[in-house]
Amino acid sequence: MGLLSSLFGLCGFGVGISAGLVIGYYFFIYFQPSDVKEPTIRPLVELDTKLLQRMLPEIPLWVKNPDYDRMDWLNKFIESMWPYLDKAICKTAKDIAKPIIAENIVKYKIDSVEFETLTLGTLPPTFNGMKVYITEEKELIMEPALKWAGNPNVIVVVKAFGLKATVQVVDLQVFASPRITLKPLVPSFPCFAKILVSLMEKPHVDFGLKLLGADIMSIPGLYTVVQEIIKEQVANMYLWPKTLEVPIMDPSKAQQKPVGILHLKVVRAIKLKKKDLLGKSDPYVKIKLTEDKLPSKKTTVKRGNLNPEWNEEFNLVVKDPESQALEFIVYDWEQVGKHDKIGMNVIPLKDITPDETKSLTLELLKNMDPNDTQNDKSRGQLVVEVTYKPFKEDELMKDLEEDSMAVQNAPEGTPAGGGLLVIIVHEAQDLEGKHHTNPYVKILFRGEEKKTKHIKKNRDPRWEEEFQFMLEEPPTRDRIHVEVISKPSSIGIHSKEALGYVDINLADVISNKRINEKYHLIDSKNGKIQIEMQWRT
Repeated sequence: MGLLSSLFGLCGFGVGISAGLVIGYYFFIYFQPSDVKEPTIRPLVELDTKLLQRMLPEIPLWVKNPDYDRMDWLNKFIESMWPYLDKAICKTAKDIAKPIIAENIVKYKIDSVEFETLTLGTLPPTFNGMKVYITEEKELIMEPALKWAGNPNVIVVVKAFGLKATVQVVDLQVFASPRITLKPLVPSFPCFAKILVSLMEKPHVDFGLKLLGADIMSIPGLYTVVQEIIKEQVANMYLWPKTLEVPIMDPSKAQQKPVGILHLKVVRAIKLKKKDLLGKSDPYVKIKLTEDKLPSKKTTVKRGNLNPEWNEEFNLVVKDPESQALEFIVYDWEQVGKHDKIGMNVIPLKDITPDETKSLTLELLKNMDPNDTQNDKSRGQLVVEVTYKPFKEDELMKDLEEDSMAVQNAPEGTPAGGGLLVIIVHEAQDLEGKHHTNPYVKILFRGEEKKTKHIKKNRDPRWEEEFQFMLEEPPTRDRIHVEVISKPSSIGIHSKEALGYVDINLADVISNKRINEKYHLIDSKNGKIQIEMQWRT
């Protein structure tokens, strides 16, 4: 009976399942709605935030924030360059890690720590967008949004107390928002002296850590603790305003800061060559330091004199005594036409002993070509006295350690109650002339006029030229006149055009030591000019 009951129960169960499947199939086929509705199509702007996030879980920053720029081109560039960047970055990482490891192995009594394998893998990081800040200083600030889910292979071998342990880092993920600052911007390649990197928020770091072949990050609770420790340590070192500084160039060479002052006295000339028809000349001397963009200095003109005496003194700022030279050119002044060159000579600064006054009698030459036979002809002599006074070493080191935007001290020889007024013409924007726009800047101060070079066909010119005025007292009540002028082309029929001007009060410069601002040009519709002024005492 028990066997018979079991057989019937099994049959009944089988019949029930079969009947259920047949009935279900019948309802599924024959009771489907025949009227199929078209799907509702709505513009993205009409969808709410939650629905958009479900549709687009990874919205790029350049979509969500209009102040972020797309970086597709950079991602393609990094993808192509990644095999080479991988090797370069790993080499740099080893160089940075060596002194840190050397310092800590002594502290923790470890025998050695070595990289057995170090590679960042085949997957490069990607940038979702980049924000760029524009300031009035000589710097470039960028904030990229970095995401990297890589497959690096980092194997570190640690030896201590006679034991050897191998640690491997795999499956690294880093999401970070760094701020990268290139400063100061300088006129020599690669055009910046330092890279400053800081984090704007704590980074997200995820990785696997294998010890002796086993993934120790799978230990309950350890993963969270290690991740938080890493975040805190990284934040303590590099969270803004703390920075990682990577030097690219020697700041002293990059910025060419003054390293000394050259005191020069042009005493007299002897037996100058006759240039005028009446057997005389009207000589003056033009003085300039090579590799210096500042205008040449000039003596007064001595009329009708082949043995003139000047006894005039000049101060010149020296930036590189090893490569610079002091150049003298004696001219015969002409009231009409080009001034005739009588002769020239140079004194390499490396030949001048510091802090010693040297009296020199220079033979005037036609040019500095030693093979030119015309240099054998007598053109006269020039008598000068030179003294090179380098700045003290502690002052130089202090200058190099200070930020590039700091105001330097005035050179030695500056009047005790006065100082050095430095005018730096950076750039102009939105200039517009009626007939031409070939702008240059003219600076008028206390009757002295200085000019920048003129730039052809440019509404947004950049000059980056510096001018200096040595003053006996602070110009607290003075104003400086800055005017932008367009110079016509040589074949043009139009005359010069004034593109705008500005008069700047110097009282704020004296009190603040430094001002770097953009000024709206008067008599210009949209024109602006960026002027930096420093008062060095």
